[in-house]
Amino acid sequence: MRKIISGVAVLLVCSAALSQARFTLNGYVKDSLSGESIIGATISVNRQADQAVGPAKAVFSNQYGFYSITLDAGKYNISVSHVSYLGKSIEVELDNNQAFNFDVISKSAAISEVIVYSRRRDGNVRNAQMGKVDLSMSQVRNIPAFMGEVDLLKAIQLLPGVRNAGEGNAGFYVRGGGPDQNLIMLDDAVVYNTGHLFGFFSIFNSDAIKNVSLIKGGMPAQYGGRLSSVVDVVMKEGNINKLQMDGGIGLIASRFSVQGPIKKDKASFILSARRTYIDALVKPFIKKSSSFYGSGYYFYDVNAKINYRFSEKDRVYLSGYFGRDVFDFRNSKRSFKTNIPWGNSTATLRWNHVFNRRLFANTTLVYNDYKFRFTASQENFELGLSSGIKDGTLKTDFDYYPLPDHKLKFGGLLTYHRFIPNVVTGKQDSIVFTPNNESTKFAAETALYLQDDWEPGEKWKINYGLRWSSFTQIGPYTRYLRDADGNKLDSTVYKNFDRVKSYGGLEPRMTIRYSVNESMSVKAAVTRNLQYIHLVSNAGTTLPTDLWVPSTYIVKPQISWLYSAGLFKNFADNQYETSLELYFKDMKNQVDYKEGYTPSLKDPEDEFVFGKGWSYGAELLVNKVRGRFTGWVGYSLSWTWRKFVQLNEGQKYPARYDRRHDMSVVANYELAKKWKLGAVFVYGTGNAITLPERFYIINGVLTQEYSKLNQYRMKAYHRLDLSATYTPVPRKKRKLGSYWVFSIYNLYSRLNPYFIYFDQQGSLANGDLKVEAQQVSLFPILPAVTWNFKF
Repeated sequence: MRKIISGVAVLLVCSAALSQARFTLNGYVKDSLSGESIIGATISVNRQADQAVGPAKAVFSNQYGFYSITLDAGKYNISVSHVSYLGKSIEVELDNNQAFNFDVISKSAAISEVIVYSRRRDGNVRNAQMGKVDLSMSQVRNIPAFMGEVDLLKAIQLLPGVRNAGEGNAGFYVRGGGPDQNLIMLDDAVVYNTGHLFGFFSIFNSDAIKNVSLIKGGMPAQYGGRLSSVVDVVMKEGNINKLQMDGGIGLIASRFSVQGPIKKDKASFILSARRTYIDALVKPFIKKSSSFYGSGYYFYDVNAKINYRFSEKDRVYLSGYFGRDVFDFRNSKRSFKTNIPWGNSTATLRWNHVFNRRLFANTTLVYNDYKFRFTASQENFELGLSSGIKDGTLKTDFDYYPLPDHKLKFGGLLTYHRFIPNVVTGKQDSIVFTPNNESTKFAAETALYLQDDWEPGEKWKINYGLRWSSFTQIGPYTRYLRDADGNKLDSTVYKNFDRVKSYGGLEPRMTIRYSVNESMSVKAAVTRNLQYIHLVSNAGTTLPTDLWVPSTYIVKPQISWLYSAGLFKNFADNQYETSLELYFKDMKNQVDYKEGYTPSLKDPEDEFVFGKGWSYGAELLVNKVRGRFTGWVGYSLSWTWRKFVQLNEGQKYPARYDRRHDMSVVANYELAKKWKLGAVFVYGTGNAITLPERFYIINGVLTQEYSKLNQYRMKAYHRLDLSATYTPVPRKKRKLGSYWVFSIYNLYSRLNPYFIYFDQQGSLANGDLKVEAQQVSLFPILPAVTWNFKF
């Protein structure tokens, strides 16, 4: 750490020494209509024609729209560009420190039919960052949606290197990593369960979301705690200029949002809610005499955010999310009823402070809570089961722009974890029982990081950083010594905040870009990641009962090294972006369940086995970014392997999310002023599965002998989705604007396999017993229509 601090000090001294000959231009990039800050806008700097010629400089606005660049005195042309906004340029004579805020117009809001694009949009080639994709919600909305519900996680699944977790599912796997190896954040709050309706819809309401970034390679040092990817989701801040209401009515859910200023140019808010209503629509048709009256399922979620600007240097944000799935089942004939609610709650408080024109800071306080609860009763017997995880996090991040060729980012965090295992309670008449469940686990996680975006020359750009992280399981906790049969022999008791077990280490990160010319570059990256918390999924589980568990004296942190290299090329004045990336990922201390595992109330770590994994492959992306016709083609060729001493006789086997070929084609076409068309085609190699190969009859009982792990494949997965968006253009200007979205999921009704089971027909006694494999498919062709409004 002394070297890190010394390095920062040297840059501070150099900055002070050179500042006499240079001046700083800083400010914010904002949406001209709503006042929303714009993330990742490119601010390009070029000297005017009558000035000395030098290489063009560029910086990017940070998560809060802030930018800063220090230049020699002179006259400059400053331009800003972003994929979803019209370009804008200004002339600046820099003879002192200046502040300038760019207010840019959204392309979707532009009145003129002739759109003037910025001179260049070459972030694909210019950035050192590899494997990063920024998606605005306007891009996500153009993609045909499952059941009419716009879903940003399903949009991410269409990118190369990302594969879906199953038919209609919002879960995903990145470059051979498991579902727990993705760091998913909503306004800096970690989201532990991202699915509604058992994963078929994500928890993210499109009306409340401003931007989503996916990083699947070359993870910067500011992120940690996961091996595979980062999905950073940012909520809208609220329209600071006028009151605005949005909403939509679909086949299975409706949503409504209101946003506007609290104090003009000072404070704004947004409140967005969504709920399914199939339960309410079906209820009138179920007779009260029915034994299933009162059964149903629904989910709802609420997003809220408020921000206040105290001065040009200080701004505070408070945001939150609350969502629940609720499943109720009633059977009055058997006097049985059950209630299963689960969901996430998050709250984020952030303070932005500008220390000076070159130093920007953000301090964040985060609370997040995931809960699952199951209650059931029959006659006079009651049973309850609950589990979850709670976090409290304090973090601070600094953006520092010391020199024209350097942008530093540094900071740290502290997180307090509380892991709640399966806790069972019961009641029989007046007798209450609480079995001796394994205790709740506590842990503290800390991290410090420093990274630098350095441009040593016109051809080279290097993003390098170092992250130090540690994880400590702490008390209260009781550690048991057990015999071979699992019986407790002795125990060690740890008091509050006593150290049970600690892990830690350094995580170096580096990406390098070499520009071959203005439209082509070569990039390479190497990163080391540590992951201290784990989600081990059981393929047979149908409810969100999977548990997050910490690293303990038994469970070690997962470790990965990711190596990647790529060629990036733009064509036709940056109208087409192409990339070819190769990668290899090595993973240690992978976690899985023992063979023959069945869910129980035991501490899950007693059922774990540990091994290693590795994955490698190639990813191709061709992306057309502007014009009436836009879209992309993504293709992945990959292999994913696992090897555990206790599984598959110690031999390597393909992971269940191994997919040899994966292709996505996304197309959007502006047919006319009123009509926009969209299409998606996906193809993927079938999932790897384990199947019984032989059947025996032993003592009159049919017995199965299974294959080696994941030695078979389901049929290939493919489907075609279409959408058409109709936006009426009224002759007179109205306050209410609306548009209709018509979509078809799985146009040719492909029966894609969801799972396979074996059906028995006949009997042993008659000698006509037959066992046949049966495929279960979920969704045939599904049309949907949604009416969206805004006023």
